[in-house]
Amino acid sequence: MTAIGWIQIILYCAIVVALVKPLGWYMTRVFNGERTFLSPILRPVEAGIYWIGGVDERREQHWLTYTVAMLLFHVGGFLIIYALMRLQAVLPFNPAEQSAVAQDLSFNTAISFITNTNWQNYGGESTLSYLVQMLGLTHQNFLSAATGIVLAVALIRGFSRASLRTIGNFWVDVTRCTLYILLPICVVYALFLVWQGMPQTLGPYVDATTLEGAKQTIAVGPVASQIAIKMLGTNGGGFFNANAAHPFENPTALSNFVQMISIFALGAALTNVFGRMVGNQRQGWAILAVMGVLFISGVAVTYWAEANGTTALHALGLAGGNMEGKEVRFGIVASSLFAVITTAASCGAVNAMHDSFTALGGMIPLINMQLGEIIVGGVGAGLYGMLLFVVISIFVAGLMVGRTPEYVGKKIEAREVKMAMLAILVLPLMYLGWTAVAVVFPPAVASMANAGPHGFTEVLYAYTSQTGNNGSAFAGLTGNTPFYNITGGVAMFVGRFFMIIPAMAIAGSLAAKKLHPASAGTFPTTGGLFVGLVVGVILIIGGLTFFPALALGPIVEHLAMNANTLF
Repeated sequence: MTAIGWIQIILYCAIVVALVKPLGWYMTRVFNGERTFLSPILRPVEAGIYWIGGVDERREQHWLTYTVAMLLFHVGGFLIIYALMRLQAVLPFNPAEQSAVAQDLSFNTAISFITNTNWQNYGGESTLSYLVQMLGLTHQNFLSAATGIVLAVALIRGFSRASLRTIGNFWVDVTRCTLYILLPICVVYALFLVWQGMPQTLGPYVDATTLEGAKQTIAVGPVASQIAIKMLGTNGGGFFNANAAHPFENPTALSNFVQMISIFALGAALTNVFGRMVGNQRQGWAILAVMGVLFISGVAVTYWAEANGTTALHALGLAGGNMEGKEVRFGIVASSLFAVITTAASCGAVNAMHDSFTALGGMIPLINMQLGEIIVGGVGAGLYGMLLFVVISIFVAGLMVGRTPEYVGKKIEAREVKMAMLAILVLPLMYLGWTAVAVVFPPAVASMANAGPHGFTEVLYAYTSQTGNNGSAFAGLTGNTPFYNITGGVAMFVGRFFMIIPAMAIAGSLAAKKLHPASAGTFPTTGGLFVGLVVGVILIIGGLTFFPALALGPIVEHLAMNANTLF
């Protein structure tokens, strides 16, 4: 660990925090239907979309109607991606003449991209055509990210409104999010990435001759346009199999740093949107502080573990930290920071292979995902996931002060607490349940590259990543098998939608309630006491439901790798 390393971490955090207010202000205006500097250009386009779709932008929806519209929207997205992959061989823009994708892999990938998971049991450059990458995957990168954002906004409306039965209009929200927020930023972002050296072409793969005289095929394609929304929308699912470790997806140290900022930018800004919509920006800063405490703690542990290496590595004469599997261009600090960011923000992009991290260094990404991607999290998903923990925390606070729990003027009652617990507990049910099946099912065991604690962690990481809609992998597991494709698809579907539906039920319930002004007995929700309470509740729930299984892999492996020091 070095001073330069910590300066880089501090600079990153400072830039993200500096972006929170301006982005939060702009996003609030967009979702409130107010005029922005892009309105003269985009308002006619927006109105045209409503006219074509038959949408009345003034008509709002009940929470159930809003949720059903979202589900039907994703059914359409699934069918589009699945059909494109199955028909790939006969469709245009396929210069590498990729064949049709197998049924089970098409199923897994289609579920992956509609759920904002972007899990890859395939190598993008060796499996998919340009058309599938653009029309299928990039298209869903925009829409799945927009969906997460608008669902968070719908839940915010539940807190900010009083005595109403509606929480907005899904079709209007997703249109505005895509038109006014995601597309404009990605146009500029993609041009920046091209400037940094990222390919953006429909030309064929390039044949080159190496210094040894061998022929090498270099994959290129419409990369920058996909990577821009991949990072901004916390999608993962890179154009290339190696993701952000590939030089064409991450050409320079500057592109690496900007990509890290873009992953957190919108998710962090949504906390400010929350504060603005409920009429108290301090509420948003308090939630961001909770996220910050968990994030900095995770970065510190991962950076320490990777910078110090292990006794086993030292015995081989490998001093100076664990560089195994890491990009020399970025070093330990950037790789550690990237790993924590992507697993905190539900983004599967990696610039170093997590399978090569030390046991404790790999444990932090696993913890981040098992907590439900709430540390900033996927765009939108992180905020509504955190608000579920806030609901439970306020319920605990109400018991402490001996009165009905209240948060931003809304009484938190049995219905909200039950829905929050249902959404949170469905996550361990998926990844612990499928891991238990996989480690005893012979075809699944055969896909494990490693035995013992590390092999167990590979399987647990895979199902945790998919259930948490993250998409990163330990890379030591052969996931492209019928068993892992089908069970992983189920885990991604349940992890996304079985969390969303209870959250929308909470939004509808809260929107119908009256606002109650704070009194002397109201638990404070903007100071350090509130931050500590929420962090404590998160860790307690994690300790009871997630961490016992987690410790079986990484901690045992850490003890084994440092046995000479410990014993």
